[in-house]
Amino acid sequence: MSQVSQLENRPSRPRDTDRKTRIHLSFYDRIKFLLLFAITFLVLTWSSLAENPILSVEDGLRNTASSKSWLIVLAVIEVIRQIHFILAEVLAPYHGVWKRYFDFVDRQIHRLSDWTRFRLSRAIKWALIIFLLAVILGAIYDEPPIKALFLAPKAFLSALPFLAQLMFAVVFIVIQFAALFYFLSRGGVDTYFPDDIRTRFSDVWGQDHVLNRIRENLLFLETPEEIEKHGGYVPGGILLWGPPGTGKTLMAESMAGETGKPFVFVDPGAFTNMFIGIGVLKVKSLFRKLRKLALRYGGVVVFFDEADALGNRGIITQGGPQRTSTMNKSKIFESNCHGGTYLSDSAVSAITREKFVMGGAAGGGGGSGTLQALLTELSGLKKPRGFFNRIVRRTLGMRPKNPPKYRILVVMATNMPESLDEALLRPGRIDRMYRVGYPSKAGRVRTYEGYLSKVSHSLSAEEIDKIATITPYATGATIKDTINEALIMAIRNGRTSIEWSDVVKAKQQKELGPSEDVEYIERERHAIAVHEACHAVMAHRTRQHMSIDLATIEKGSDYLGMVASIPPDDQFTRWKSEYQSDILVSLASLAGERMFFKDDNSSGVSGDLESATTIASLMEGHWGMGSTISSHVSNRRFEMGSPGGGKGKEDTEKQMRMALSDRIEENLSQLLIQAEAILRENRNQILALAHALETYKTLSGEDVAAVIDCTQGSIVDGRPYLNPAFLAEIEKYHEASVVAHQEHRVPDVHLPVIGSASIVTQ
Repeated sequence: MSQVSQLENRPSRPRDTDRKTRIHLSFYDRIKFLLLFAITFLVLTWSSLAENPILSVEDGLRNTASSKSWLIVLAVIEVIRQIHFILAEVLAPYHGVWKRYFDFVDRQIHRLSDWTRFRLSRAIKWALIIFLLAVILGAIYDEPPIKALFLAPKAFLSALPFLAQLMFAVVFIVIQFAALFYFLSRGGVDTYFPDDIRTRFSDVWGQDHVLNRIRENLLFLETPEEIEKHGGYVPGGILLWGPPGTGKTLMAESMAGETGKPFVFVDPGAFTNMFIGIGVLKVKSLFRKLRKLALRYGGVVVFFDEADALGNRGIITQGGPQRTSTMNKSKIFESNCHGGTYLSDSAVSAITREKFVMGGAAGGGGGSGTLQALLTELSGLKKPRGFFNRIVRRTLGMRPKNPPKYRILVVMATNMPESLDEALLRPGRIDRMYRVGYPSKAGRVRTYEGYLSKVSHSLSAEEIDKIATITPYATGATIKDTINEALIMAIRNGRTSIEWSDVVKAKQQKELGPSEDVEYIERERHAIAVHEACHAVMAHRTRQHMSIDLATIEKGSDYLGMVASIPPDDQFTRWKSEYQSDILVSLASLAGERMFFKDDNSSGVSGDLESATTIASLMEGHWGMGSTISSHVSNRRFEMGSPGGGKGKEDTEKQMRMALSDRIEENLSQLLIQAEAILRENRNQILALAHALETYKTLSGEDVAAVIDCTQGSIVDGRPYLNPAFLAEIEKYHEASVVAHQEHRVPDVHLPVIGSASIVTQ
């Protein structure tokens, strides 16, 4: 069996609930309280011997045992507790009985509200503190604990002037500096011990290819001799990068859960502080903690979430690479029809990036001191540490001892890997970088099945496969949110089990947002329906790489209507014909409005024209899909003329723009003519779909296809649109709406009702 197969078939670390016996305690954890009691007993004995010099050691021990019997009782209780632990570690039946008992007690306790349990825990803690204080005061005053507790206020008042003077000095001399920086250097770091982490690799769905690579890092963390005996070194860091919600944080938690090592969660935003140097102190404090945990547990996993917040060391001032902003929102997403929804993913990405149209720059950022401290700590794990080791030993002419091999696995996650400093990503610091992308269809199916298994539902395997198909870019977080929203909808409708309709509605609401409760005037409603029908019919007729998800004329927050499309399969390459069909779908609104409204068109086509122009620009000058071969981007970078030559350097940029814009305009004009011809051939289908949109407001992709092809859909029956009489009624209504549009009045003809004409079936 190959090593890869061994890694894939390696069983996960068992969960605490699956263990037959209790986890074995370390020797230190087993004796630490007994050691404390022993030291306390010896200190008390020494105190009694100091007060009475003629007392023998045997008598001192005997007197301490008789006078401090409570200490003996505590030691006996601790011995009984450790015996109980030993039996639970060895005998599975014994451990099972106690586990069932504590599970029962835990269930009874959790019947109380969170607030009640919180207050009870606070009361128990304060009672314990008061008890310990009474015991200590009783030993000091040589009085019973209860009586000594009431004597404490008198002693406190007598010492109050001295304490006030001391506090004055401390506040204004020490706390102003040392304590201030100490408290500011705390926070932003959460430590979870092995028993606190319950996440395993089996809880991470849809990212098996990344998990297989991560297993290698964990193998070297648990058994470093596997690579060190051959002269290699253990990789020290992993970078997980990819879109939000793909499971990067969950992977980091599962690493700690699989290895049984402590898990330290670091919020890089906590390193940002108004005082210079606080971030450096936090970094040094963090790695001091990591070294201690690594020594005690044999390793530790530290996770930096949103690692791009660490900043870099001035990439712009160093003349670093130009970066492209991904935050610019194109106007197509603010237009009347939300024009970006029907485009392919690559087209939307190109438009929102605006990489070709305008360049941008990013980077910089502050926190260079914090980042430098982090780089130093990552590189200094193998350097001698400690005052005695580095200073005293050198003073005595001795070489410092090499530090122990700290098993610290640094895991970072980011959505913007280009923002990270290159020094952070060099080998020896962050050794491996894995992209955690959108899960494949198989991964999405598994994720849906995982979250649906936690709730009651009636979805079949075919329906789960279908919802995974129509959500191509869903992450684990979005899938979890969709299932939760579907459950809320089911409960709202008086059910406890999720149905297919709940999942579809939840998907639409999460993707589009809730629709606004407004009613269009009749002529405007018809115009919007025709606009969206042109998009939908063009997409249905010309595009094979995308499928219509839904079409709606319900008003949203930033659109009047939309046609949303999705890819039916996971595709990683894009072709000229696909981009041309995207442009045809964009231009369908302009061509359709001019055709149906007598050469008139609305401002709602602006976003569609922007998307068409941007894609055509990239095709002509960047992707090699136009009439020329040379790249417009390279020509502009090297100040070269447009293809065909130029007269001079001063005219270069102007000639390039004019030449490129002319070719783009020519291509768009040809595609507009093609779009007009396709719409004329499908005039009846467009009016039929517009009628269906006005009737039902929102249609699924299946119903859109049913209306266009005149077949039976999931909800809408498209067969009535085969009836010539009914089509004539729809045409008459459209002509009346056009006249009403021109004269700004209410149409004379009402919207035809399905069933008013006889249905013709084939």
